[in-house]
Amino acid sequence: MELRRLTEFDMDQALLAHEELAAEQFDFLFSYDPVDDWANFLANLEATRQGRNLPDGRVPATFLIAEVDGNLVGRVSIRHSLNPFLRTVGGHIGYAVRPRFRRQGYAHQILTLSLVQARELGISRVLLTCDADNIASRTTIEKCGGALEASPLAGSDVPGKLRYWIDT
Repeated sequence: MELRRLTEFDMDQALLAHEELAAEQFDFLFSYDPVDDWANFLANLEATRQGRNLPDGRVPATFLIAEVDGNLVGRVSIRHSLNPFLRTVGGHIGYAVRPRFRRQGYAHQILTLSLVQARELGISRVLLTCDADNIASRTTIEKCGGALEASPLAGSDVPGKLRYWIDT
């Protein structure tokens, strides 16, 4: 598996993945607008990675796809820092695996490689969150060394959200 940035050649597979995961209410390509052209979308991802022209509430983030044998199997977003929303809900790392590639160990590989990337970005302690009923994500995070935070956030308006920490 290779984690890498999206290119102009990934458009078809990325849009298909976006469509597949939209059926699960998951935004694979974040702020992709079909009216926008692909080159502009890629430029916006790069600007986000560099922390340029960020909308309010956004932090610098690296968006990478996971590729195996020429297939886009998933993606990851590594947020370089935490804001109040990410500290509560999103964490440093958010990943997804396309439905037909699930239960093949790709989520574990994506998270393992993402932790290396996070360390290279200077993030020594990574926060990951998942829904309490998402057994697959819980298992993946725990296999990668995730330590469940001792107590849920007091007063959190996100019931059922678990928070894990991993030292990189």
